Amino acid sequence: MADQFPNPTIPARRIKLNVGGKLFETTVSTLHSAGPDSLLAALSNRPSLPGSNPIFIDRDPEIFSVLLSLLRCNRLPSSTLRRFSIQELAEEALYYGVESRLRSASLPSPLRGIDAAIVDTIRPASDAVPSTFSAGEDGSLWIAHGGQISIYDSYLSYTAAVRTHLDDITSICRVWPEIAAVGSESNSGLHIYDLSSGRYTGSVHWTDQDDPRIFKARVSAIANSPDSVFVSFDCPHRENSVLVIDKSTLQVSLELTRQSGSAAKNTAPGKLTWLPDTGLIIGSAVTSGAFGFSGYIRIWDPRSKEVVWETNEPGSGRSSRFGDSFADVDVNTDDSILFKICSKSGDLAMADIRKLGDDPWDGGLEVWSRQKGLYETVHLTRGISDSENQRPEVSFKRNYVDQVVDAERGMIKRIEGGGERLFVSRDNVEGIEVWESSNHSGIIPVSP
Repeated sequence: MADQFPNPTIPARRIKLNVGGKLFETTVSTLHSAGPDSLLAALSNRPSLPGSNPIFIDRDPEIFSVLLSLLRCNRLPSSTLRRFSIQELAEEALYYGVESRLRSASLPSPLRGIDAAIVDTIRPASDAVPSTFSAGEDGSLWIAHGGQISIYDSYLSYTAAVRTHLDDITSICRVWPEIAAVGSESNSGLHIYDLSSGRYTGSVHWTDQDDPRIFKARVSAIANSPDSVFVSFDCPHRENSVLVIDKSTLQVSLELTRQSGSAAKNTAPGKLTWLPDTGLIIGSAVTSGAFGFSGYIRIWDPRSKEVVWETNEPGSGRSSRFGDSFADVDVNTDDSILFKICSKSGDLAMADIRKLGDDPWDGGLEVWSRQKGLYETVHLTRGISDSENQRPEVSFKRNYVDQVVDAERGMIKRIEGGGERLFVSRDNVEGIEVWESSNHSGIIPVSP
């Protein structure tokens, strides 16, 4: 890995570069900090003779100035993104071999729910209302709209679009960095596409020769693990299952569960997540009607094919106050945190997967809330240890949800995190919202 700062062991010999007709002077150690395999490090190793002309590089001098500042300070100048697009910066960084440094400096700050805010909305050029999307660990984004997939890199710059043979795509999952597994509510089967070439590579169908009801099974959810793909299939008569598919052969290796789908608690999971620490699968289903939302969250152990935990909403306790069932569920697999968005209030609640019980949301932090003030805590007055001098502090969040304004933006349909970003889609609303935390913000305690 390249050094993040100039190496003090390398002599601070000065070197002059002529980039696009503009003269730059820096040190060998600064250029070496770009990494041993970079063009800049190679140029700095050239022998320099007294009176020789500066090394000429036929590139944009303004962008080079930005990249040189990045090498010196390990951050981008504040005006950079107002002057250049990420794509322009990325192309020049790739030429000089400093793309990893640029990517690191361009990443958003760690996502904190207390200070998350919308920073952008990504809208595909055509069919801008997304049917579903997939977020990558690097913050990249795949957006499905109609039968097409638009691809955005970790800078959220548009890179390509792939047209599939499907009329619409309602499920998408990354099974490898450039390989997508997709499903459709109007076409049966799971279909695999190589997005780097736009090539269709195969499909998997749920069949059962002993049960004639199993036919034209459509995909409602997909999850990925290093060795397997987990797929929720749903037949026209509501018979549904979760199948485990071997990634190396694209053959079904296990039927994890099968349900009749005759009641809300037996509908096909609309979302699946694999937990790497335990090997468990979390599935959730949400249905809506004249009386609101209902659904379940269920956890299976593929080794025993048993359900190890489940909850149904509307239920009892805090999780169903005022009949406020969840509209969507997501999982932070790194920290074993389960999230749910409440359908009426817009609240986002959290639960620790390692401590699930009958009402796991009781100790959860509401990331979004209608309440402007939250988290009453007791702090000692600085320098005084006497308990009589304790006083409460209330931290105020800047992203509380205003019900009227939020309703005008549309009901949240799907949430997914990746690369310190939270991506949000809303029902019948164009584009994908991008939520990030500010680099200069935090919890502000206010003493009453």
